[in-house]
Amino acid sequence: MAWLALVFAGLFEIGWPIGLKMTGDPKTRLTGVVVAVMFMLISGGLLWYAQRQIPIRTAYAIWTGIGAAGTFIVGVLVYGDPTSFLRYLGLALIIAGVATLKLAH
Repeated sequence: MAWLALVFAGLFEIGWPIGLKMTGDPKTRLTGVVVAVMFMLISGGLLWYAQRQIPIRTAYAIWTGIGAAGTFIVGVLVYGDPTSFLRYLGLALIIAGVATLKLAH
């Protein structure tokens, strides 16, 4: 159950940078703040729960890895962020690192 909570914590970690991105537009500023805070609270709560059974060094690295990789993907698909071979290589390394941490646990 802790690993499932950690995966969801990482997925919710993707939401708060999106909320912060929304604050750049005056029309979605308030909504963006609410989204960012809501996702921070959910993500942090799930991370707290997961750390009760998973060592902090593993949980935090996986949590940030899922958040970073997911935010990269959302940035490319939704916001048209620039891409290159090296950016995709970095994404692959993050995913490989997260998988390795899980396998090593």
